[in-house]
Amino acid sequence: MKLVFASNNKNKIKEIQSILNGSIQLLSLEEIGCHEEIPETADTIEGNAILKANYVTEKYGYDCFADDTGLEVKALNGEPGVYSARYAGEQKNADDNMNKLLNALSEQQDRTAQFKTVIALNLNGEQHLFTGIAKGEIILQKTGSNGFGYDPIFQPENYTETFAELSSEIKNKISHRALATEQLIDFLNSTK
Repeated sequence: MKLVFASNNKNKIKEIQSILNGSIQLLSLEEIGCHEEIPETADTIEGNAILKANYVTEKYGYDCFADDTGLEVKALNGEPGVYSARYAGEQKNADDNMNKLLNALSEQQDRTAQFKTVIALNLNGEQHLFTGIAKGEIILQKTGSNGFGYDPIFQPENYTETFAELSSEIKNKISHRALATEQLIDFLNSTK
């Protein structure tokens, strides 16, 4: 089966390909000739995933899936949430985002947080949503060099390492994106 993954984020594409383990042939936006930035103007994570999937299906005619992910911090009323990628500005710089978040939490005792990924799948004229959540907490300083985004400051439940310290094999089993992708795979397998 071939599916378009509505993303130009090379880190995300690599992570999803690793989780899929060859069960689905992924096409990137670049491979279908989509070079424009797909607008992410919804005010929810679900909404952005749906916007991206619908954009590819409507404009390019492909079955596809798109994801959107946000980091939700309890003490900040769920921020940065849907604005996670551009929390510190439109330049979407991971270090700036992490620094802003660590600064916002500097006076907070409760550092509980969760990553949430929603995948919107457009297949055979129907849309399906899959949600993965990884609970954990925001640590005091960046640690580790694997992963991307907020991984160096997010420590998942039941682990002493951050996502950026874990091997990709472990992260790709327990992450929010892995959990949502597993649901996607199960669904696709059930439709064969």
